[in-house]
Amino acid sequence: MPQLIPSPWLAYLLFSWVVFSVIVLPKVSTHVFPEAPAPQTKQAPQTEPWNWLWH
Repeated sequence: MPQLIPSPWLAYLLFSWVVFSVIVLPKVSTHVFPEAPAPQTKQAPQTEPWNWLWH
């Protein structure tokens, strides 16, 4: 069963995790959103009932 020979696959796995850890993670962790979300109030907005002309 050639799938159980770990020599090439272990090296591929370790190399891909090194690339992910060294290159991708710092870029993702330093990402900053252009606009911070505004804090929302806890009050519900004041709404008025509609005035239906045909009712």
